[in-house]
Amino acid sequence: MHNQSEQFASDNNSGICPEALEYMLQANQGSAPAYGNDIWTQKASDYFRELFEIDCEVFFAFNGTAANSLSLAALCQSYHSVICHETSHIETDECGAPEYASNGSKLLLAKGENGKLTAEAIEGLVTKRTDIHYPKPKVISITQATELGTLYTINELLAIKETARKYNLKIHMDGARFANAVAAMNQSPAEISWKSGVDVLCFCGTKNGMALGEAIIFFNKALAEDFDYRCKQAGQLASKMRFISAPWLGLLETGAWLKNARHANQCAAYLEEKLLGIDGVEMMFPREANAVFAKLPEHTIQILKDKGWQFYTFIGVGGVRFMCSWNTTQARIDELVNDIRNSQ
Repeated sequence: MHNQSEQFASDNNSGICPEALEYMLQANQGSAPAYGNDIWTQKASDYFRELFEIDCEVFFAFNGTAANSLSLAALCQSYHSVICHETSHIETDECGAPEYASNGSKLLLAKGENGKLTAEAIEGLVTKRTDIHYPKPKVISITQATELGTLYTINELLAIKETARKYNLKIHMDGARFANAVAAMNQSPAEISWKSGVDVLCFCGTKNGMALGEAIIFFNKALAEDFDYRCKQAGQLASKMRFISAPWLGLLETGAWLKNARHANQCAAYLEEKLLGIDGVEMMFPREANAVFAKLPEHTIQILKDKGWQFYTFIGVGGVRFMCSWNTTQARIDELVNDIRNSQ
């Protein structure tokens, strides 16, 4: 058997949470209309409208790459550009899918402390060139929580909203860990999405306890025109849609989406606290959601790998990312911390 103990490489490593699984089993009783014309999809979509306190358009895709890429393609033409942070997932981890889906919209990269775009950086890119030889900026893409585990405050979001208004830009939010942001900030989903200027949100279910499935939520309904055709063309229209939407309903109706996110955040806070008690271990970025980025000595990293621990080291030399999820346990964190301490 492979090592099935909990790991800290990604919240994608976790299984399906009980609530999502239970609703999926319920949806499996008898048959239902295909392609999203079922009661589960209707109920889940309505629940999102309640949760976000707005009449929004809701679509479901299999994964985050498709959700981000198709929604960005809906916001701009091929001769436009998307402003994003240099560490953003759409730039570093989606194999050119956003450019592919949009027939070539260019990503314009900005720097920013702790993985966050600033209004100033956005303005700098927008005003850098305005001639016809340069792809016209049309969209701002922000990730909440960011790829470095940090959070945009409401004020930071509102500053970006103001810049978007000034230059007539749309705002896309990659919500791979949106639930973790809601849990950490203690703000309503509406407050940190459309009320802060977001036009479309890709709300991730996979990292929050589902097997697969992302919700693409258009708060600006005009932008969703023909989006269902875009999903179909891209191979993202599930024929048995209820097996994506029913687990979503399970997360939403039971409140598990928030409970799972809170648990993951609390585990990360506990891990951070324990790591800071070890000499020579430093945090790379503020720990604000469910990710812990730590600087560890090279020999420690090697010892952990030799012991079968899984984690990512793709950010910086000596930088390790530990990601907590809905089913992370304190006991397993203690095992990891002990192995780090004993390797010193």
